[in-house]
Amino acid sequence: MKLTFFGAAKAVTGSCHCVEVNGKKILIDCGLQQGRDEQDNSVLDFAPNYIDYVVVTHAHIDHSGRIPLLIKQGFQGQIFTTRLTGQLMSIMLRDSAHIQEMEAQWKNQKGKRAGREPVEPLYTVADAEQVDDHLFTVEYGETVELFEGVKIRFIDAGHLLGSACVEMWLKEGDVEKKILFSGDLGNINQPVIRDPSYIRGADYVVMESTYGDRNHEPVASYTAELAKIIDDTFAKGGNVIIPAFAVGRTQELLYFMREMKRDGMVKSNPDFTVVVDSPLANEATKIFSGDLRGYLDEEAIEVIQGGERLFTFPGLMMTESSEESKMLNMDKASKVIISASGMCDAGRIRHHLKHNLWREECAIVFVGYQGEGTLGRHLLNGANQVRLFGEDIKVNATIHNFKGLSSHADRDHLLKWIEAVDEPAPQQVFVVHGDPQVTEIFANSLRERGMPAHAPLYEEVFDLAANKMLAAGVELEPKKVSYESVGHVSVAYHELEVAAMDLMAIIRASKGGANKDLKKMTAQIRAMAEKWQS
Repeated sequence: MKLTFFGAAKAVTGSCHCVEVNGKKILIDCGLQQGRDEQDNSVLDFAPNYIDYVVVTHAHIDHSGRIPLLIKQGFQGQIFTTRLTGQLMSIMLRDSAHIQEMEAQWKNQKGKRAGREPVEPLYTVADAEQVDDHLFTVEYGETVELFEGVKIRFIDAGHLLGSACVEMWLKEGDVEKKILFSGDLGNINQPVIRDPSYIRGADYVVMESTYGDRNHEPVASYTAELAKIIDDTFAKGGNVIIPAFAVGRTQELLYFMREMKRDGMVKSNPDFTVVVDSPLANEATKIFSGDLRGYLDEEAIEVIQGGERLFTFPGLMMTESSEESKMLNMDKASKVIISASGMCDAGRIRHHLKHNLWREECAIVFVGYQGEGTLGRHLLNGANQVRLFGEDIKVNATIHNFKGLSSHADRDHLLKWIEAVDEPAPQQVFVVHGDPQVTEIFANSLRERGMPAHAPLYEEVFDLAANKMLAAGVELEPKKVSYESVGHVSVAYHELEVAAMDLMAIIRASKGGANKDLKKMTAQIRAMAEKWQS
């Protein structure tokens, strides 16, 4: 009866844990490593054909993104998850596969000129479509026997539609243990989604710690604050551009927009137009608008019972084709444009930024975390100019940041959740899914409260029957900076362009300087150029 940590061990992404019992192996999540957590997504730490079952907590790519690779490399078992997670995972994995294919195509175009061997995508759309053949979905609260000695149950985690904590009961010989996987725990008072459920009793808990070192900033009313930004921007004749993740955050925004329209909160234009310019977001919204019985909070149920739709309203447009997307910037009427990607690294949002960043009357509203090195973080840090599609764009638009808008539980709510897990109290709490320092900080917070807690390392193995470590893990060195190329423009290239603009600013500031200093600078630049041209 063993537990091995294959991902999200002192890392935020790549969630993947393996339980072995009665000769069977069960993966809990099989996520894509992203950003600085990425080592080599193409290399699995186990033989896929030896894995018997996969249990998925929710559809986000850092929890499900390597499942097509698992199947491609020989997995033949069943994948268990909730009904809504199954639906969302299907569209998200196909979208991820499309990105993998486009990235491989871009690398091969460059590599062919350099004489390099062609690369293959991590997996293809066809591989992603194979996932549905292995999928077995259940509802919250339904107990399922995977095989003799193992039962599981999904409980609402309140993070994303369909997201779940997983209770797992294990029996091997005379030994019986219960292990609880938190998945990603949600923030409280989110629209549509219920608050995370509290779960009583477990011998072991594997829990996330994304915000284990801090609390969210309180916000009086997202709807009122966002409505004021829209109102002020429209009064000036500008557009409101919102970079947003296609699944979850976009639908949350639509919920807010529906409330604004219902209550007439945008005075300058009560019938304002809202455009969702993301094919993936449009597919996800259809799922969010489908059969949500057993998944909604009380307020959302009241909205439906009152005859309203949660995510549709007069003035809502959903674009599909790139031609429709381009036409949005030809139309001079003020509008709200919600588009992906959420960190501005790829996709249609970059075109909308190109056409609106330079306009003083426009507003850019960030509603999610912006990773280090991304264009979104660069804008939040006060960039005066960015380069998009080979063109320098002056940043004149007003930049807004909704810091408190998060789908993750903060420190206090993580503590409240784990403190409810008693009778019996856990023999061990494994702290995962957080930056290295955060996992240690949160584990220490638990120990200060009298809970045995440990932040495991990558490939650490734990004996659940004997409550002891069998094999120590290894400390993976996180990348200082990680840039993912998506499409034909990478974030790394964007940063290079920014550095070049900084260099030009230094050169211009040196005009009129001493000849000695100018010659020295010229020699340094030429030496660097010769190095990279050789």
